[in-house]
Order: sequence, then C-alpha cells, then structure tokens
Amino acid sequence: MPKRSAGLLLYRQSADSGIEVFLVHPGGPFWAKKDDGAWSIPKGEYAGDEEPLSAAVREFEEETGVWPEGKFMPLGEVRQAGGKYVTAWTLEGDFDPRQLRSNIFRMEWPPRSGREIDVPEVDRGAWYSISVARSKLSPGQVPFLDRLAELVRLG
Repeated sequence: MPKRSAGLLLYRQSADSGIEVFLVHPGGPFWAKKDDGAWSIPKGEYAGDEEPLSAAVREFEEETGVWPEGKFMPLGEVRQAGGKYVTAWTLEGDFDPRQLRSNIFRMEWPPRSGREIDVPEVDRGAWYSISVARSKLSPGQVPFLDRLAELVRLG
C-alpha cells in the first residue's frame, strides 16, 4: 500500500509579489546543502485511521510550532515521484519564520555508522512568491501552487 501524507499550504497576499506561500526546508545532514526542489509544504505521513485534515493540522504544528486555524480549502491530492500520495489544504494566514519551532527526531548518521544524532524535522521556513516557490518546492508538490492560484483567483 502506498504511503500517504497530508499537509497545509499557508498563503498570504503581498502588495509586492501577489500571493506568497510558506514553505519549509527539511532538517538533517542529507538536506543541509540542498535548496531548489528540496522545500515542501508542512506535511507528514498519517495512519489509515486518521483523518487526513487532522493529520495536516497536526503536522503543521509539529513542523512549525504553531497550531493553524482558519478556513481550510482543499487542494486535492498529488502523487510524488516516489509513489507517495500527498493530500493538501490551504488557508490564508501569516507566520514569522523566525518563530519556527520544529519537533526533533533521532536518526543514524552517517548511514550504517551506529551513531545517532538529533535533528529538527524542518530546519527553516520561508515565504516565497508563487513563481519562486515553483523552483524551491519538491516537483511533485508544484500542482498545489496552480490549484491555490486558481482558488484565490476565483475568490
């Protein structure tokens, strides 16, 4: 059975760049020097008995330290290159990336070394215009940007 994740794409209106979206960068040594194509919407896996929207809200809080509230609008589902399905919602809001407080997890690093280190699930977050977000975002999640733009356009 394919893995499933759920996430939230927070957006805001900017006088300078139109719609801006909040993205997060994965933590840990593997991702440390990766930028374009490495960012993500705040998201995470969920078990089959958990409601996807509940998982998306939980994951946003785990990765940012902020409990999201507002009107959640569905963005549908995408299938990423690795086969994982991601379901997302969007909501309008604001968040100061300097306030980001991600949860920590333990991982073996370097691989097969037997040494474990603690790393944040995400190491930073940032606001990007939709045009810049297209290059920053993991390619499988880019359709969410088009869906968001359409929702905002339709008002």
